Amino acid sequence: MAPNRLLNLIMNDSSFSDSDDELEIFQVVATYESERDSSSSRNRRTVINCNTFGAQNQLFDDYFAESPIFPLHYFRRRFRMSRSLFLRIHDAVKAHEPYFIQKRNAARKLGLSSLQKMTVAFRMLAYGAPADSVDEYVRIGATTALKSLRRFLRAVIEVFSEEYLRSPNADDVAKLLAVGELRGFPGMLRSLDCMHWEWKNCPTTWQGMYIGHANKPTINLEAVASYDLWIWHANFGLPGSHNDLNVLDGSSLFDEVSLGRAPPVNYTINGNEYNMGYYLVDGIYPQWASFVKTIPSPQGNKKFFFAQQQESTRKDVERAFGVLQARFAIVRGLGQLWDKKTLKDIMLTCIILHNMIIEDERDHNGAPNLNYDPLEHTPLVEVSHERTVDLVEFIQRSHQIRDRGTHSQLQADLIEHLWQMYGQS
Repeated sequence: MAPNRLLNLIMNDSSFSDSDDELEIFQVVATYESERDSSSSRNRRTVINCNTFGAQNQLFDDYFAESPIFPLHYFRRRFRMSRSLFLRIHDAVKAHEPYFIQKRNAARKLGLSSLQKMTVAFRMLAYGAPADSVDEYVRIGATTALKSLRRFLRAVIEVFSEEYLRSPNADDVAKLLAVGELRGFPGMLRSLDCMHWEWKNCPTTWQGMYIGHANKPTINLEAVASYDLWIWHANFGLPGSHNDLNVLDGSSLFDEVSLGRAPPVNYTINGNEYNMGYYLVDGIYPQWASFVKTIPSPQGNKKFFFAQQQESTRKDVERAFGVLQARFAIVRGLGQLWDKKTLKDIMLTCIILHNMIIEDERDHNGAPNLNYDPLEHTPLVEVSHERTVDLVEFIQRSHQIRDRGTHSQLQADLIEHLWQMYGQS
């Protein structure tokens, strides 16, 4: 019996007229029942017929049909990549992760398609859009959108990281050295720098650790990029209170060199021989043999010209950061999620997709001699069958990487080399 009807019967019943206490009890019970029913109706889940099947057909007709409504350059702009590359990623992720296979639920109703789920993930990465902002077009709720994003991130990392987050092999190093020599820096491998990603939803108890010079919680990304903006190394996750030196101390950048597994590098500058490549860095980094820094206040034409060339060439990594953030607005805006692991997956996935786009567009634009695709006989990861390096050799190589004397000699030789090659013309 409804609470209001019960209360009316009690009020009209003469047997309760002489008992104010009993009447008050029934009023309290009726009020409680009414509030409980109202709360239950508010919390009841609303079922919306989203017409997901119609949205699937609309998405297919818009972008994936043989003659789509929107031309291919619209697809490139909205998905940040060519349709052929998107379909390659789609097929690989679908084969790896069963979640993206279209299934029927317990009511035999056909579920969401793999194109819908991956389109949601791409739109969230490309535009930095909230989970519920894609519901109107793709017809996916916020909870399912976030689940699709997380599954997509893990699948991309598991499938593609071996190839697109690898360290350079011998062929890659040879091409990098050739490009470095053409640009006036023999022995140069790549450029190194750090970037901060602001974490909006950093837990309050962690904020003291993650707040750095920007006075806001951030997470560090250490990256190495080459002239074509390919990102060869990514170390993400250290709190924003760390500066570039602290990040370098915890980095694996020189592990392969210290263990003697890195491809050999030999070159000559100004008559002096060197057997270790170097990175272009800014002024905060230490004076190591593996780094070439600019001159803060150059005196004389030679040093001024060297500083000019070093600073312009070092911009490779900063341009890579800019292009990465332009392609994927999710890493340009604020980190909205609470889970640090998911934020790391987002960053690594964006870097993998960034490298895949560079490879895809470089293939279309030519320049086969600088293509980083390994030759058929060259494995992506070269397995070493040599003995494990002993502690003494490891320490010697570590000292060689950090040698200040070699750093000074290398800088002096590069100053003279650049002036002889380009400065006098």
